[in-house]
Amino acid sequence: MTSPTSPSLRIVRLANFVAPASGGLRTALRELGKGFRVAGHEPVLIVPGERHTDRDTEQGRVITLPGPVLPGTGGYRVLTDKQRVAALLEDLAPDRLEVSDRTTLRWTGRWARRARVPAVMVSHETADGVLRTWGLSENLSRRAADALNIRTAHTYSRVVCTTEFAEREFVRIGARNVVRAPLGVDLADRHPSMRDLGLRARHARGDEALLVMCSRLSVEKRPGTALDALEALLRRGRRAVLVVAGDGPLRARLEQRARDRGLPVTFLGHVTDRALLGALQASADVALAPGPAETFGLAALEAMACGTPVVASASSALPEVIGSAGATAADRGEAFADAVDMLLERPEADRREAARARAECFGWGTAVEAFLAAHDAVVVERTDGADVTPTAQSRRADGDAPAPLRSEALDASVASRPGVDETALPARRADGDASSRSRSDAREASAPSRPDAYEASAPARRVVAEGVA
Repeated sequence: MTSPTSPSLRIVRLANFVAPASGGLRTALRELGKGFRVAGHEPVLIVPGERHTDRDTEQGRVITLPGPVLPGTGGYRVLTDKQRVAALLEDLAPDRLEVSDRTTLRWTGRWARRARVPAVMVSHETADGVLRTWGLSENLSRRAADALNIRTAHTYSRVVCTTEFAEREFVRIGARNVVRAPLGVDLADRHPSMRDLGLRARHARGDEALLVMCSRLSVEKRPGTALDALEALLRRGRRAVLVVAGDGPLRARLEQRARDRGLPVTFLGHVTDRALLGALQASADVALAPGPAETFGLAALEAMACGTPVVASASSALPEVIGSAGATAADRGEAFADAVDMLLERPEADRREAARARAECFGWGTAVEAFLAAHDAVVVERTDGADVTPTAQSRRADGDAPAPLRSEALDASVASRPGVDETALPARRADGDASSRSRSDAREASAPSRPDAYEASAPARRVVAEGVA
């Protein structure tokens, strides 16, 4: 294997379902873009918006193209003009393509193959998990997800999953081009010192437990479970209140439910002030993360960085993320209430220290390095003196700590998995003077020439044969 490419790369990133009031995806796009830029690369982000804009930002160039609002999503827009997007991609001439939408933008993988541009799809949610939250049966959800994932793995050079949980549905279909790259948290921006006793007093009395949920209020996030948990706690005699930071299509229904049942819930809507949101997370006793389809859970990780333990859905990836510093529960209010009670029984100093220590395993430096490895890219230069490599804290040998994915170990880690074929990996540049060549020539040299990047299992082949695809 040759070493990862050294020239600066133009990494064009595409995302749908991004809105001013959206949270985790916007944060991930921003922080990764900043890291790519600091590492000496040229990130370009294309997202939908109300009108066309083109700005240079701390995360690199950000281009918005007009896209309609998707009904019933609470403001999410989508890029629907394929010709315009394709023309922009041709004009940008990317060295790498990174797509954060596995449904409406999957066609860009085919564009990348024709243009011989190595392309990565980032899996931000599990397909079968989302389908189940929409009411599909487990069997039908799995069959539909397998069909979708076969096409995704076939179309892209690599599929990036942020956790082992997210990776499972691709392993299930025999995908051979899956790599792991965690997300992260800004450990300076989120810190226990943000705790604000005055803010806490505005929401909870001294003897009340302050619960917080920072989440989009949509069906796949299951926000109603948080209200169920609060109601169960109150029935037991536990004095508690809930503050909800987030907006979405279910907000009105949840507000009505809280009023009807007399629940002490405060709905803040989307909180644009990052400092205020951090203070709220740091001032809470427990944060709730009930989404069963979460593949990482940035809001939960931010709460832990603030020293606040998290109760998360056992059906999600968050058990991997929170480790023993939080608690997991079945997707029922009573189970979440049990987990809250268990955490509150621990000494406050111990639970807060454990939450912060766990979050320190997930700095953004580790995430940036892993995503660059997925692109076969390395740190070219430090444009502002910042370090994008993992910190000592993120590398520590804590049994709960995630293993950072290092560039030089990327292919070994992938190829060591059962059923993995190294020929399915994108070809690396062997020409040491690629930086002196034209961008198009360098891209041609680095483009993968591989067989189909997946090997469907027998069940997956049956799904396609039965026409689910």
